[in-house]
Amino acid sequence: MTKKVDVWKILMALSIIGILLAVYLFYNYLAKPRFESCYVNSIINCDATTKGSLSTLFGIPVALVGLVGYVVILFSSIFRRKKLVLGMSIFGMIFCLYITVQEVFFLHVLCPVCLVCQLVMFTIFVIALYLEFKKNKKV
Repeated sequence: MTKKVDVWKILMALSIIGILLAVYLFYNYLAKPRFESCYVNSIINCDATTKGSLSTLFGIPVALVGLVGYVVILFSSIFRRKKLVLGMSIFGMIFCLYITVQEVFFLHVLCPVCLVCQLVMFTIFVIALYLEFKKNKKV
């Protein structure tokens, strides 16, 4: 006997994880925390996206963009809006890839929290594709 997996609940859980990661990055953007758990060395740290040249895009904090995106994905998952989840995950994938490319190839740093955000967004994207192109459209 197999249990049916509710992909909407998985999407909700992933978006909550994304929200927590984005809140952490946004907190680091706003304040200098006493304990910085994201700093490993000069190459592996979150400073590029929270304090450096990548911290804002068009004057908007990058972490805030991620936070809003994950909140939209959460609410679209709660209300089961497949197209909105797919659209936001496509935007999120492009946005996360942009940040990662900038970090790796231009700034030569790695943000571990950003990489986890990328993984979460990729998983959301794959699930959104599954929902959109599944044969039985009643998911």
